[in-house]
Amino acid sequence: MRSFSVTFVPAALSGLVAAPALAADLDIKVEVPKLNVAEYHKPYVAVWVEREDNSVAAQLAVWYDIKMKNNEGVKWLKDMRQWWRRGGNDLAMPIDGVSGATRAPGEETLSFSDGKSPLGKLPAGNYKLQIEAAREVGGRELVSVPFTWPPKKAETLSAKGSSELGAVSVQLKP
Repeated sequence: MRSFSVTFVPAALSGLVAAPALAADLDIKVEVPKLNVAEYHKPYVAVWVEREDNSVAAQLAVWYDIKMKNNEGVKWLKDMRQWWRRGGNDLAMPIDGVSGATRAPGEETLSFSDGKSPLGKLPAGNYKLQIEAAREVGGRELVSVPFTWPPKKAETLSAKGSSELGAVSVQLKP
């Protein structure tokens, strides 16, 4: 009995030690470009994952003016039309771990792991990372990056916006 428990414990522990290696990572870099315009406002930005049927699989980030009095920044979220139609209108803002303040021009990085919120346990399949930006006295833009989850190998995917968004890169790690 004693030798069984000694053999069993290391085997059980080795399974526990190996488990974290199974988690996949999704890292996103989003460039908010500096625009040379007379009246510049930081854009509202939504980042989400869509299934092949265009339904929302995960809300990853929503940046908006969270400091407007009486939570008035929420009423402008509908200007991100694709995000709004695909489920943004059903959300009660703010969302812990998802919503945050608008960002100044520059590069922003978002990191997510399989099994952790807001990515959750995304089932295997084909998806699109969607990033939409809308700016007061400005334009709107949607950038899509298709990807397969879980990743079989490390890879970097990219896309580029033409006005409200700059370079977008998605790094997948098994």
